Amino acid sequence: MVEEKLQIRIHGEPGLPTLVYLPGLHGDWTLVGNFRRQLAGKARFVEFTYPRTLTWSLDEYAAAVEQALKANGVTGGWLLGESFGSQILWPLVRRGNFPAQGIILAGGFVKHPLRWLVHLAEKLLGQIPFTVLVWAMYSFTKCARYYFRHSPERIAELEEFVARRTRLDSQAATHRLHLIAHNDPRLIAAGTPLPIFYITGFFDPIVQWPLVRFWLKKNCPAFREARIVGTADHNVLGSGSRDAARQIVDWLSR
Repeated sequence: MVEEKLQIRIHGEPGLPTLVYLPGLHGDWTLVGNFRRQLAGKARFVEFTYPRTLTWSLDEYAAAVEQALKANGVTGGWLLGESFGSQILWPLVRRGNFPAQGIILAGGFVKHPLRWLVHLAEKLLGQIPFTVLVWAMYSFTKCARYYFRHSPERIAELEEFVARRTRLDSQAATHRLHLIAHNDPRLIAAGTPLPIFYITGFFDPIVQWPLVRFWLKKNCPAFREARIVGTADHNVLGSGSRDAARQIVDWLSR
């Protein structure tokens, strides 16, 4: 079954700087299409869709990513951890099997600054009837189709995103919230020599970026720079794709 396997796609030529994208809580590449297109000709973009597992640890996620990268000849590059994906990034760094060149957190974090909020989200998502989630997706789809009516590519990606939102997918997202709530990779982040960059949207109630930025500045000698995209939200690679791509390409070039 597709749900049981990590999926990988690679875009761009091997000679370009490599950016390994670890998606957020939704767990797939359906929200990053416009960002990917902004990178065309500037970076090789490696993206994943996670299996809908209810049992994997963050170390098992990291091991699966390592194996997929090795099997597809990706021998180095920058790690781009989006939200939940940042929690897989840290065990990848600790394990050291993938020769990373740098770290970019996109709406990501080390230890979540407000764990009680994650526990609450886990509890609520586990209790919301799936029919309510379906209704929410239907309403979201109607609005988004109008908003992206002049972009067939983005409408197709939206339809794929909605199609993937199944009952098992919701359960997998709840499990990922549980992993976030119990993860504390602060020692890894504080000890890595890899350069760390941070980008997020200004309107982010999910991960409180002032607290994340403050902790990185205070505790990570390898922390280099933060960029807050004023018009974007938590999903900065989607809502601020043009600004995010321009900034990240600049960081890769350094």
